Amino acid sequence: MNIQPSEQSYHYGVMRRAIELIDAGGDNLTLEQLASHMDMSPAHFQRVFSAWVGVSPKRYQQYLRLGHAKTLLRERFSTLETAHAVGLSGSGRLHDLFLRWEAMSPGEYARKGEGLEVLWGWFDSPFGLALVMGTAKGICGLGFAAETGAEPTMADMRARWPQATFIEDPMALRSLVDAAFSGKGETALHLIGAPLQLKVWEALLSIPTGHVTSYSEIATAIGNPKAVRAVGTAVGRNPISWLIPCHRALKKSGDLGGYHWGQPVKRALLAYETARSEALDGVA
Repeated sequence: MNIQPSEQSYHYGVMRRAIELIDAGGDNLTLEQLASHMDMSPAHFQRVFSAWVGVSPKRYQQYLRLGHAKTLLRERFSTLETAHAVGLSGSGRLHDLFLRWEAMSPGEYARKGEGLEVLWGWFDSPFGLALVMGTAKGICGLGFAAETGAEPTMADMRARWPQATFIEDPMALRSLVDAAFSGKGETALHLIGAPLQLKVWEALLSIPTGHVTSYSEIATAIGNPKAVRAVGTAVGRNPISWLIPCHRALKKSGDLGGYHWGQPVKRALLAYETARSEALDGVA
């Protein structure tokens, strides 16, 4: 499968290399040194950063450090009961996007997508190549291929609803995808999952942008505080990455935990959101 990278995918690739460099102990590198490692001029590197996230490379380095998750838990922890109380639910304004969603019934889910027509297409995203799937009701799948590769990502998503009919039609999905990644306009979601999964995904929709929560907090929010392991599994099976923000769920210890599409993508998502949130708050 030969898919040409576009500008946003190129930007994510630069960020991916920056993550690797910072992980290797380079969090005190200067702009000039970072640019040199990326085979770019300092001015070009700065422009790529600004286009991708809107804060300085130095500031962004802070968000990519391994300790950033613990900082988020300490300073931006979201209590889901509070989030619900202020109207952050499936029908409200969620993490800078207008989302409306509808869940498939348990009986429909048990039929593994039988009779369901799923459109799909590959799209550019701020986090590399993205596979988006949708039904007549909205986006039902979104996965990132930067770490896993295009073919495994496709196989993974198709296996979730093995009896469905899959049709390649990116043009039919374009308006939904544009709204999803631009944050402008309404994005409709079609949640397809088991009852417990749907409860967990609804809880995830209550976490505001730039904030995080823990698996145990989600378990409490869905009325089953002992089901932390089951919650972790449901978070990992979230089929609509980014829009249902499973990347905002962390371990209680402050560790990132796993991420279905690769931990570097999860760190990039959290860093991107934190930077954007602070930029809106006037923090450069």
